[in-house]
Amino acid sequence: MYKILIRPILFLFDPEAVHHFSFWAIKLFSKLGLGPLFRSIFEVRNSKLEREVFGIKFKNPVGLAAGFDKDAKLYNEFSDFGFGFVEIGTLTPKPQPGNPKKRLFRLREDKAIINRMGFNNNGVFEAVEQLKKKHRVIVGGNIGKNKVTPNDQAIKDYLICFEALFDHVDYFVVNVSSPNTPGLRELQDKEPLTNLLKKLKKQNGKQAKKSNQKEKPILLKIAPDLTNDQLLDIISIVKTTEIDGVIATNTTISREGLKSHLILSEEKGGLSGKPLTQRSTEVIRFLAEKSNKAFPIIGVGGIHSPQDALEKLDAGADLVQLYTGFIYEGPALIKKINKAILARTS
Repeated sequence: MYKILIRPILFLFDPEAVHHFSFWAIKLFSKLGLGPLFRSIFEVRNSKLEREVFGIKFKNPVGLAAGFDKDAKLYNEFSDFGFGFVEIGTLTPKPQPGNPKKRLFRLREDKAIINRMGFNNNGVFEAVEQLKKKHRVIVGGNIGKNKVTPNDQAIKDYLICFEALFDHVDYFVVNVSSPNTPGLRELQDKEPLTNLLKKLKKQNGKQAKKSNQKEKPILLKIAPDLTNDQLLDIISIVKTTEIDGVIATNTTISREGLKSHLILSEEKGGLSGKPLTQRSTEVIRFLAEKSNKAFPIIGVGGIHSPQDALEKLDAGADLVQLYTGFIYEGPALIKKINKAILARTS
């Protein structure tokens, strides 16, 4: 129904406007009490789908990637579509509008999206208010820095977000790989990244002691555009800093092999969707093999079918996340992936 009826109508309109409309509609459906109906249609409940990763028990391995529910407005409602976890953000200390519009583009021929949103969000403290609601799903907090914050002061921004979110999320994701905040990817270099992660690990211990809780898992989200040498650096950094895992991968700045109109495909920003399928899987496999599976990996990038998800799991991912595939294929994709995973275990 989604691909035949709903998607063609939604795709007639501006992508960002559709995003806001979708949020309004999902919230309305929830208020009308349709959550249980959605769960009955899309949710697959089976103990064989459960995964324990970095100390957290997930009801299934399919999550919603960061960037969709930036301000933690609908994390519970998204769980009604069958997601096993929802990652909110990227959040910054201060609210910021992001980059000028138009900043979101569909590449239909490629089943892809280009975005240059620029960490638009209402700030971490407003998200905290949203997160005070009872959680029906595992929630990850994706954190970044404000655009106006220079890189030599970026650690302060990450620490502010970490401290604010500590009592309200189940795990953290450090985003230094978005191509849409000027200079952000420079933080992926070995020395600044090691320093940042060490500071967050130290803060993790302080917050855990202060809140009388366990330390929260910290993951690093990396770009698909890293070279093999840079990926080896990532493996070394994870070992040195003793963080809990990696999310592979963010959007790409590559435009190789696109079919869409030249003017559209040359829009600046990060590319997500089907063109990223192979590269993100390659990165997952490289990290898993070269590290001897020393840390958990969440696989994301170009998952548009159950087979795409299974390939990432086979490459070494412990969990997977959807974003662009969710937009193109609809919520039925979550159910199809979980059923495909189950079929392997029976």
